[in-house]
Amino acid sequence: MAVSLTAITDTVHFARTDLVNWTLVTDGQGVLLIDAGYPGHRDDVLATVRRLGFGPADVRAILLTHAHVDHLGSAIWFAKTHGTPVYTHAAEVGHAQRRYLEQASPVDVLSRAWQPRYLTWSLALLRHGGLTHEGIPTTEALDEDIAAGLPGAPVAVPSPGHTGGHCCYLVDGVLVAGDALVTGHPLSTRRGPQLLPSIFNHDQGGCVRSLAALGLLDTDVLLPGHGPVWRGPIREAAELAGR
Repeated sequence: MAVSLTAITDTVHFARTDLVNWTLVTDGQGVLLIDAGYPGHRDDVLATVRRLGFGPADVRAILLTHAHVDHLGSAIWFAKTHGTPVYTHAAEVGHAQRRYLEQASPVDVLSRAWQPRYLTWSLALLRHGGLTHEGIPTTEALDEDIAAGLPGAPVAVPSPGHTGGHCCYLVDGVLVAGDALVTGHPLSTRRGPQLLPSIFNHDQGGCVRSLAALGLLDTDVLLPGHGPVWRGPIREAAELAGR
């Protein structure tokens, strides 16, 4: 599917593709990107920014839920070309800078390539630059003062498990969940709230614990890193994923 852009609130907009999603938060001064797709999604990310009436120089910051290539991809270009600040949870900064890497190994994926879903997904990943190990050396830790100055003043909700420093964000009453809680994935036959396949999770037990913590939040709109928007109590989404 081509990228679709949906207004969730007056300020929060959800960009969805068949591979990965990102979120845009606007105010009168510019745009905050939460996640940024694969490197090959750069033109799609720019298109969503422009559809909201802004240009690449108006992206005031990029906030990462985590530093996997399908979420930081086009942020590499923004940081290099426009000097766009990139922030993530303090525990994820080293990952975004590529001082280390927490993701499924090529061997893990290739061992499953005989399955049609894995083969199709792997080919799409290759087309979108998914094999790069390039990081963003300028990534900084998000703190409350920085967050307060960004569009929507996002509130960090640490959710380690998928990666050691994974973090969700609450903005304008909406939970941007990254890969802590998704509603679909090209490799999944399920629809609705779920965890990603365990080979993609750094700490499966941590994923389950983070689900329980997310279930305590008071929100009924979930924007996942993969799959469609979920509307309903987050507690229900967390319970469904936990099954």
